[in-house]
Amino acid sequence: MDISLPKRIDGGSSQVLHNVHQITVIGANGAGKTRFSRTLMQSCGDRAFAISALKALFPRAERSSLPGSIDKLYEEKSASSHFMRDDAPTEFDRLMFILLHDEFLDMLRYKTQLLAGAQPPMPRTKLDVVARRWEEVFPKNHLLRESGRLLFSNDSGDEPFAALRLSDGEKAVLYYIGAALYAPQNAMIFVDDPESFLHHSIMQALWNVIELMRTDCTFVYNTHDVEFASSRLDNVCVWVRNFDAVAAAWDYEVVDKMSSEFSDRLVLDLLGSRKPVLFVEGDETHSLDSRFYPLIFTEYTVKPLGSCNKVIESTRSFNDLRSFHHLDSHGIVDRDRREDKEVQYLRDKNIFVPNVAEIENIFMLEGIIRTVAVRRKRNPDSVFFAVRDAVLAMFRQQIKQQALQHVRHRVKRKVEVRIDRRFQNISALEEHMTDLVNEIDPRGMYEEICRQFHKFVQTNDYAGVLKVFNEKSMLGESGLPRLCNFRSKDDYITCVLNLLKEDGADALRIRTAVKHCFGIA
Repeated sequence: MDISLPKRIDGGSSQVLHNVHQITVIGANGAGKTRFSRTLMQSCGDRAFAISALKALFPRAERSSLPGSIDKLYEEKSASSHFMRDDAPTEFDRLMFILLHDEFLDMLRYKTQLLAGAQPPMPRTKLDVVARRWEEVFPKNHLLRESGRLLFSNDSGDEPFAALRLSDGEKAVLYYIGAALYAPQNAMIFVDDPESFLHHSIMQALWNVIELMRTDCTFVYNTHDVEFASSRLDNVCVWVRNFDAVAAAWDYEVVDKMSSEFSDRLVLDLLGSRKPVLFVEGDETHSLDSRFYPLIFTEYTVKPLGSCNKVIESTRSFNDLRSFHHLDSHGIVDRDRREDKEVQYLRDKNIFVPNVAEIENIFMLEGIIRTVAVRRKRNPDSVFFAVRDAVLAMFRQQIKQQALQHVRHRVKRKVEVRIDRRFQNISALEEHMTDLVNEIDPRGMYEEICRQFHKFVQTNDYAGVLKVFNEKSMLGESGLPRLCNFRSKDDYITCVLNLLKEDGADALRIRTAVKHCFGIA
């Protein structure tokens, strides 16, 4: 099915999509994405069929005027039927009445044929299809037909109940399945927010089933859900970047192929943003990175990716694609045990690296400690110096262990570089390996690091210790939460996050301390 896209803002000819079955329209808020979809819908004429659970489940004064829409079907059937009421308050209710109306007519025709002496097969009605598909999604639920009404039951043993008691998710699935069955032949089915009310565990499978039910149709999805958008296997993505209301034209780009080095899901997630992108470690729900960095780098769209290697790889790949998406990209990785040369290399590649070992250490920066202490009506000098002394004492006890971990990291990096050389034969590799220990000199490296660490303690270099000390228990064991009258380190961290959310003078002081830690003016 060929589809002509709306007018381009640069005056270029409108692009035509050939033989497409799925289209996903994405774009930042205010970019004109909704108007783009409406214009596309208008160009489809009688083939357009719009469905939206957000609109269908609640009473609305305005009804759809599209030919073949659920509202139009209901209006036509209720006007010609002697047994169908005409005052259904929502599109969902109107669809239920249509299903019952058509069920009655199918059964009436079947009985008429039987009385005429024919032996027709039992008709498979639209309501049969809806009931079977809905019960596949909710296997503990059952759709019942009783005395001309639709009732529902579940395995709890309760009495059958009306649709009013269904959850919004259960209603949405029922609506989407039923509405798709009434789309005209070869229709363009426009779905607004297909993820509405649906749990991720059923969303993708549901739309796969609906698409298979209507293979004659083309589905146009208007969604912000990245996981759903990337799950469409035969999908063409239209990225709407801007809209000129006077010219009624759009700046948009068709994305039908993604870089093999870059995940579809991630690209789709970031295309809708007008901010530069900041990749960080951790996940979206549990990691401290995903909660903290969006409050510090407010000018960025922050995307957690998991591992530091993924952050480095994705930052590089995304910047390689700048001609495609026009967005700037940076990453943040923990310093861990990286040497200064390694840190500078990453910074040259748009990777922010803090001057502390890991993110927990950022919460122990002097500027943040003093800000929280003042907010909690504590003496900032007393709190900071007590924390400093406790951290230095902890570090002094672990110098040898910490130095060994730093040596291990450096040796690993040096071995990787040297083993990556080309060797003409196995003898050359063996000879190189024999000299490797002497060449790297891990003991000399260890003794040098120990001397450096002892100097940090001797000179009370608190910032130097935070830079090299990987110890996640440090924040709690330093006594910082107790000194600021918190019950736990989590309460202390929550206080810092809340101060950032307030966006006042304290937030400015915290952001300044953090950005200085990253070497950002």
